[in-house]
Amino acid sequence: MSQLSAWDHPEPLALDTAPLPEYGTGSLADLLPTLAAGLGVPGVTATISELTAADRVCVFLIDGLGWEQLRAHADEAPFLASLLGTSRGGTGRPLTAGYPATTATSLASVGTGLPPGAHGLPGYSARNPATGELMNQLRWQPYTEPRAWQPYPTVFQLAHDAGVHTAQVTSPAFEYTPLTKIALSGGSFHGRLSGEERMDLAAGQLAAGDRSLVYTYYSELDGAGHRYGVASDTWRGQLMRVDRLAQRLAEQLPPRSALYITADHGMVDVPFDEEHRLDFDTDWELRAGAALLGGEGRARHVYAVPGAENDVLTCWREVLGEQFWVASRDEAIAAGWFGPHIDERVYPRLGDVVAAAHDDVLIIASEREPKESALVGNHGSMTPAEQLVPLLEVRS
Repeated sequence: MSQLSAWDHPEPLALDTAPLPEYGTGSLADLLPTLAAGLGVPGVTATISELTAADRVCVFLIDGLGWEQLRAHADEAPFLASLLGTSRGGTGRPLTAGYPATTATSLASVGTGLPPGAHGLPGYSARNPATGELMNQLRWQPYTEPRAWQPYPTVFQLAHDAGVHTAQVTSPAFEYTPLTKIALSGGSFHGRLSGEERMDLAAGQLAAGDRSLVYTYYSELDGAGHRYGVASDTWRGQLMRVDRLAQRLAEQLPPRSALYITADHGMVDVPFDEEHRLDFDTDWELRAGAALLGGEGRARHVYAVPGAENDVLTCWREVLGEQFWVASRDEAIAAGWFGPHIDERVYPRLGDVVAAAHDDVLIIASEREPKESALVGNHGSMTPAEQLVPLLEVRS
């Protein structure tokens, strides 16, 4: 391994240098409450001050379309790039995803209107305090009762209960998943396989009510980035496709509509060498005192053997040096990484040590996470490439 040893390591990154998500003013968790408040839904508050109300609102979430990636590839996405100035109510500014910048966490933040510390999906995987096992929160394995894990109503459900025509238009594979149930349910679900069918049906669902809230989703851009990287021809081809889909939807908006195009996170490509990919499974220093390794390569939760918490924190800070922000659970909470407050049920789901990547590096686990360790494109941390997402707007 090429990392520096403990006795000649530079000072670790100061936690106050981590660029915090804009919880309460400009994060993904603030989007649906702001839109629903504009529709007259009770019990929600408009906190993204730049947005104005519309009678019919559609959110098109493109998995993996980071703000920086869109700006860097404007030629492949001429329609989306033409809307960059409309982002965040015409300010030309992005939203922040929230920490960690990963799909399960972000979709829960979008759907519930709550930051991770409240909705309780604090990463790709986290410890279930009831069993002591790691739970994959994207695949929901091992299974746990969804409403026990995330008890808050979704904004979609609140809107539906308030008489707003509410619909989700996405892949039929997602209809009965626990993540959909706890984050994206409420109103009617419409499964369609092709992107074109989703765009057409989303426009139709917008027109189906005098007040409408519609959500649609596209995942293939993220998959291309993970497998081939955001510099790949495959990823750029997917970006061109999603650009056409967004334009197709925008051109069909019924009167009095607002379309918001956003994403759950950005992405960074990480080189395949020992300098950039630190292997937990072969590094005795990183493994010392660790009982479980959660999260993902750029946003790790480390669950220590009881009594070893301080030793693990010290060791991870020494080994990782200036490459990661490394915090204890309480330090990460105090810094606001997971939001302004942490629900009691969520506290033990967080790692005893939380590590967020600063550089283009990963903590892989080649033996216990072989598939994840082989990904080219990665995300999760608080860097602008991962955190910043667009909020492009089209109105009719």
